[in-house]
Formats: sequence, C-alpha cells, structure tokens
Amino acid sequence: MYVRTHPVYGRTHDGWQRRVRRGGQSGPRGTRHRGRCAMSEAPTTSGTSTPRRPRRHDPNRRDRLIDAALTVIAERGVVGTTHREIARVADVPLGSMTYHFTSLDEILVAAFTRHATAAAAVFDQRLASAADRDAAIEAVIALVCDDLIGGPQDDLVLAVELYTAAARNQALRTVTQAWMQRSRQALERHFDPTTARELDALIEGLTLHSALSTDPMTPAQVRHAIERYLR
Repeated sequence: MYVRTHPVYGRTHDGWQRRVRRGGQSGPRGTRHRGRCAMSEAPTTSGTSTPRRPRRHDPNRRDRLIDAALTVIAERGVVGTTHREIARVADVPLGSMTYHFTSLDEILVAAFTRHATAAAAVFDQRLASAADRDAAIEAVIALVCDDLIGGPQDDLVLAVELYTAAARNQALRTVTQAWMQRSRQALERHFDPTTARELDALIEGLTLHSALSTDPMTPAQVRHAIERYLR
C-alpha cells in the first residue's frame, strides 16, 4: 500500500506526528526539539454552554428612571429615596443609575424639575384661557381648589417634599425658584408684577396649609381668601 509522506510530518500508527530532527536542530519556526512532540488538539466547546442574554433595547430608560424617582419620593420621601429603590421601581439594573446620573442629587433635580414643569404648565393653561381679570380670578380659584389641592395626592406630597428639601439643598432651591418665576409670568397675563408675586405666595401658602393641616380650608374658604385679596 502506498503511504504518503510529508516533508514535516511522518506517518505513524498514532497518526500524523512532527518528525524530530536529530541533534536538537531547530524546527521550521526556529524552535528546538528534544524529542517527539505530538500535535496539540484544538480546544472543543461544550454544547451545554449558556447563550449570552441579548442586550435590552431601552432608549427611554432615563425618562423611566425619573418617573420612578417621583414615585419613590411620593411613597418614601426624599430621605427614603435611594439609587437601589429607584432602580427597583423602574425595573432596571442598579448600574443604570450611575450610567445616566452622576449622583442622587442629580436625579432628584431632574425629578423635581419634571414635577415643577408640569405644575407650571397648568398655571399657563388656566391663565391663558381667561379672557379678562374676573375670569382670571376664577381661574386662580379653580387652580388652587381643583388642580393643586384637589388634584392627585401624590402631586401635593411631591410639592411639600420639594419645598422641604429645597430648604437645605441649593440645587433644589433653583428648581423652586424657576417654578415660582414661571408661575408669576403666567399670573402677569392679568395682574401687575407686584400683585402676581404676592398672589403666587398666597397660592403656595394655601397649598401647603391644605397639605399639612388636619383641618384644611374648604373650597369656599379658599375662594373667600383669594377674592378678598384680588377684588
């Protein structure tokens, strides 16, 4: 039977093996061989390996983290808000927090800014729809009774949490200042700047009083307070 030979490998009963050069001469790649060297087998992969889980496409994750932060703040307060709890509510890995936000303060600012922006938009809508001063007064009464005091309880709690936290946090105080400035601009559609500023303070006081009192003012009492100042 004809046996094919190879210039580097020879045929043996074990299969192809590298021929050993006598005298320790260098092989074809400059390595020195002192005996027989069997060919190394290529590593095999196990068929039972677990496939890598595909990365979840979640382009709105940052927005969901902000919404989750507002939920946590409303339930636990600012003091009870943590990276871990926000990530749990948002149903994302904890590492997502540090990827999107450099600190807890940063996400608090983002969350309260979203809340304040939504509240200021209600001011704009109410006052923009008023045709004259009398209609503007009715709009302010509806704003306090229906939107701020009579709206979702979580919104009222978030307002109180923001005011409380801003007393010690300069970054959050910037959020409240921007909120007040926008509210005054909406009120200035129908009232002079001094009246708008004082009216804004009255609105905030009525809102906080309702949130903190065990005997809050009735809608009729709120109407009386606003009309007494404006009429």
